[in-house]
Amino acid sequence: MKTAIQQLIEISRFYGSNKDFVIAGGGNTSYKDEKYTWVKASGTTLADISENGFAVLEREKLKDIAGKQYSQSSDERENQIKTDLFRACAYPEKGLRPSVETSLHDMIGYEFVVHTHPTLVNALMCSMNAAKLTLELFGDDVLFVPYTDPGYVLFKRIEKDLAAYRLKNQSEPNVIFLQNHGIFVAASSVEKIRSIYDKIMTTLQSKIVKPVNLTSIPIDNKITSILPAIRMMLTDDSPKTAIIRHNELVKHFYAGNEYFNKISLPFSPDIIVYCKARAIFIEKTTNPVDAVSEFKQKLDEYKKTFGYPPKIIVLKDLGFVAVEDNFQSAEIALDVFEDLMKISFLSDNFGGPKFLNETEISFIDKWEVENYRRQISKGIVTDGRVANKVIIVTGGAQGFGAGIAEALMNQKANVVIADLNDAKGAEIVSELNAKADKNRAVFIKADVSNAQSVQNLITETVKIFGGIDVFISNAGILRAGGLDEMSPEMFELMTKVNYSGYFLCTKYASEIMKLQAKHKPGYFTDIIQINSKSGLKGSNKNFAYAGGKFGGIGLTQSFALELMPYKIKVNAVCPGNFFDGPLWSDPENGLFVQYLKAGKVSGAKTIDDVKLFYEKQVPAHRGCEVTDVMRAIYYIIEQEYETGQAVPVTGGQEMLN
Repeated sequence: MKTAIQQLIEISRFYGSNKDFVIAGGGNTSYKDEKYTWVKASGTTLADISENGFAVLEREKLKDIAGKQYSQSSDERENQIKTDLFRACAYPEKGLRPSVETSLHDMIGYEFVVHTHPTLVNALMCSMNAAKLTLELFGDDVLFVPYTDPGYVLFKRIEKDLAAYRLKNQSEPNVIFLQNHGIFVAASSVEKIRSIYDKIMTTLQSKIVKPVNLTSIPIDNKITSILPAIRMMLTDDSPKTAIIRHNELVKHFYAGNEYFNKISLPFSPDIIVYCKARAIFIEKTTNPVDAVSEFKQKLDEYKKTFGYPPKIIVLKDLGFVAVEDNFQSAEIALDVFEDLMKISFLSDNFGGPKFLNETEISFIDKWEVENYRRQISKGIVTDGRVANKVIIVTGGAQGFGAGIAEALMNQKANVVIADLNDAKGAEIVSELNAKADKNRAVFIKADVSNAQSVQNLITETVKIFGGIDVFISNAGILRAGGLDEMSPEMFELMTKVNYSGYFLCTKYASEIMKLQAKHKPGYFTDIIQINSKSGLKGSNKNFAYAGGKFGGIGLTQSFALELMPYKIKVNAVCPGNFFDGPLWSDPENGLFVQYLKAGKVSGAKTIDDVKLFYEKQVPAHRGCEVTDVMRAIYYIIEQEYETGQAVPVTGGQEMLN
């Protein structure tokens, strides 16, 4: 790898990983020698870019583009330019799409170019006095370009202004400010670029009288009666993710319409790409019913006016919400809209905000290049069997629960792991998120036998993901023993966890699911109990566990009758013995150890004797595995006709009559 390309990668990551300069896929960078230009390809991000993320173009062919006449039709012209840019690629087999600003990068007379959208810079660039104050603050050493539609038109405008600058100053500008867009900094070394950026930021920071306050504010629990409704009203073929953020900055803007108006329109193309052109403001949030009613009315008006739904909803006294196809896209939308609020707040230091006008907004909204970037940022997440669904797994930190959570994450679900084991929960969440696509796993400490703890689990899940699609009641404990060994206290504890816990989880999860059904009739959700083969047949010296599981099937059938009118399916999965999990194999408290000590297996002298005894009882000659259980879970979720069922997954050991 050339030294210059390594330097380009390093400076790209340096600015790309700083949200004060770049959010999501915004900004681009380049390097050029006499023959080639390396420029960030569309759909890649600066924060983690590698050599393979840069399109390499032949400069001679780029010069041909600069001198060519194109169609007057914007759509036809942009397609023609896109075709010519692909023709200029030195390695077309890589399939990289060159940035639309490639010709602009190539035209600038320095080897390195770093284009970003810094919040501080855009506070000036998106202000009423941008042109005047840019001259006062930075003098004639920089080039200021009034707002121009991006793409070829912007390239030609900068080409013209750059020629005039060169003629007047007999030099090349290191800095080009773009009104309502951002900044280009160019130099012959990356060290010089950093120095220029530092000087610009220091100059702008000195003009800020009141800094932005991003202090977080706790999310009010009343959001659980609002957010699932909003999420469902914006869900189409697949479930959306709705996430909320609350801080002192949004508090400033939701104080009333006169404040909201300062964030009601976009400042730059990126805002339109990730947040659409406008947000919805909901004022009647004292009563959740009124808030939902106001949102429904404004949503209908919004779609009728603009032809598509909003992505950002500002809720007075509660925060602001992003609704997107997946968790990552929703987080990006929140970041971008928060940046809009920062820009508006800081622009008061430069004469107040200046939004894009309707014509400019319409061009960006329909521009193929930005729609391509919008689709790339979302990624393809519909290939998962439970893509974008919000799924809670209790007892999800180990054993069957951990395996279920991992399988669901692999199928693109957003997963809440609920467990009492903090350390194990944090560990598995970290592992799952390291391999996640656009989805997310979170850990919430929960005791399923405690009503308040379960209520908190549901509330926090809604605050994080916006609703609940599937609740998997997996948490359970097993202490074997006959009547002589079983204490009343242990029997009561096992009943509270294995039986009463299922009731509590269903009670509070169904409240959210009912609300979702109200606002999207026909949308199915699921409550699934991970029961046991012991729920299908009595178990010697294991009555406390079997009794709770028998009761669980009774609850399943009863809940199913009550909840099906709300399209909530309630089913149980009855796995056989999971011999490889900690429930059975833990060397201190596993069932093999317990059963050996309790003398449950006649003649057994070792743990291996006990294990072999139970394996011989299974026609499949092996224990149940997570994969077996997942096939049953997917069947339950994907079908829409069966409810109240107990699905055996026992290798033939237990069969229904």
